[in-house]
Amino acid sequence: MLVTGKEILDHAHKNKYAVGAFNVVNMEMLQAVIAAAEEENAPVFIQTTEGALSYAGMGYLSKMIRYAAKNTKVPVAFHLDHGTKFETAMQCLRNGWTSVMIDGSHYPLEENIKLTRAVVDAAHACGVSVEAELGRLGGIEDNITVDEKDAMFTNPAEARQFVDETEVDYLAIAIGTAHGKYKGVPKLDHDRLDVIKKDLNMPIVLHGASGVGEDEITKAISLGINKINIDTDLRVAYTDKVREILGNDSEIFDLRKIIGPARINVQAKVQEKMRLFGASGKA
Repeated sequence: MLVTGKEILDHAHKNKYAVGAFNVVNMEMLQAVIAAAEEENAPVFIQTTEGALSYAGMGYLSKMIRYAAKNTKVPVAFHLDHGTKFETAMQCLRNGWTSVMIDGSHYPLEENIKLTRAVVDAAHACGVSVEAELGRLGGIEDNITVDEKDAMFTNPAEARQFVDETEVDYLAIAIGTAHGKYKGVPKLDHDRLDVIKKDLNMPIVLHGASGVGEDEITKAISLGINKINIDTDLRVAYTDKVREILGNDSEIFDLRKIIGPARINVQAKVQEKMRLFGASGKA
């Protein structure tokens, strides 16, 4: 069933678990995430980035994801991930997204607040939930690049001001994760997370979680992370299986025999994450 992000995350916040938020770019990845959520009886966020919208088209993604969400019994939030423009968020509101992220983290605090507040006012009038980001992550997220030297952790005092002035529904914070593949072993600033969570008492989001160790994830959830974004791990699961199949049979040309197994591999990875996050059985 198609629901807002706030409906899902308020329950996760109250019951101290995290919901997986999985990025999709095609039908097979969407099917994999839905199948995993049904198998695990878990609520789920299905996410599209601006890059995915450019690749597949807003109309195609909207129709596919809304169809999938409406035809399953588990709660599904249809989410815009890392929307950088007010106009993109408004297009998503008009095309059936139930949750949007406006990412003004690359702006100074006051400008980020102003942009986020404008999106919150419009989205809440439509019954749509809003996520924002404070602090900056290193790495690459589709068309968003932030040099590691410019990455900044979230300031707890600024987080309080930001939430008070924007009335955002859930907040993504920077505590040591990065987008894309890690060069080393990421270590999260759990103390910073603990301070922010206790002060804000609201759903908190962790981006760049692909490749983060299970112990780090489990600790972060215990301290109040309620939404965890996974993208790179799914891409790797998909492409690893495609490479394996093509490497084993250079004559194969039936796409169903190539991307079908890739879909199964992605589903397995999603189920693994849902169990780790404590979302299984929470639908």
